[in-house]
Amino acid sequence: FVGVYDGHGGPETSRYINDHLFHHLRRFASEHQCMSADVIRKAVQATEEGFLSIVSKQWPVKPQIAAVGSCCLLGVICNGMLYVANLGDSRAVLGRLVKATGEVLAVQLSTEHNACLEAVRQELRSTHPDDSHIVVLKHNVWRVKGLIQVSRSIGDVYLKKAEFNREPLYAKFRLREPFRRPILSSEPSISVHELQPHDQFVIFASDGLWEHLSNQKAVDIVQNNPHNGSAKRLVKIALQEAAKKREMRYSDLKKIDRGVRRHFHDDITVIVVFLDSNLVSRATTGSKGPHISVRGGGITLRSNTPAPS
Repeated sequence: FVGVYDGHGGPETSRYINDHLFHHLRRFASEHQCMSADVIRKAVQATEEGFLSIVSKQWPVKPQIAAVGSCCLLGVICNGMLYVANLGDSRAVLGRLVKATGEVLAVQLSTEHNACLEAVRQELRSTHPDDSHIVVLKHNVWRVKGLIQVSRSIGDVYLKKAEFNREPLYAKFRLREPFRRPILSSEPSISVHELQPHDQFVIFASDGLWEHLSNQKAVDIVQNNPHNGSAKRLVKIALQEAAKKREMRYSDLKKIDRGVRRHFHDDITVIVVFLDSNLVSRATTGSKGPHISVRGGGITLRSNTPAPS
């Protein structure tokens, strides 16, 4: 199990997902006696509902929690299958070996939900046909209701339940007209992939990485260097690209305080999972490999909030 939770508006939602999503997943998998897209969907929904209950309880004393949310990317490897679920704009990319040429190709496994994508804008317009301002181009960036770039998330209750889009929530989050149906969705996009011996590794990362590196560039970096330190290497190269775009040196970028650094690049969280083809082939033929679950950390570089990923 791998999770990358890229929070916005504060750390509460990403922390909540970090503490609860895996436990919900394990519970539903146990109840269904298997892993499936349906199990993942139920675990995500239980997490969303759990955070909603936190918002309901805290609303009278801490109304701004209604405007806190998080993207959520998760990967589950079970019995030779790789499940990838996503809400928001983090991304999972597979490195796949092409035997004939020896190249390792990048294969994107996740679907993104960001209003900068034409398909996402079309989806929003089709689900909200009576709202001509469902997506707004603001400062050259497409945003849902002019407020947020992602169209799916955990949290962001102020755009899902009209009763939380009112005073005392800050005026900048309040819509002029009440809404009848949720503006944002908590429904994940899920892909299921049968792992093959030529599948080498999967990169799970927040959008901060993909802002500076293409899928293929990231895969090439992992493939052409030692496994150890892969995530850290990707972060460093992305930061070097960010510095280059601002015509500054990487060493000078590193000296900028965390709060100010947010103006130069987004938070970046990266986890690289290397696939053992022997274990994969044994799993697909039915023999049992080791059952291991490790709660670990990826390489995270923060510039605004200390939320865990």
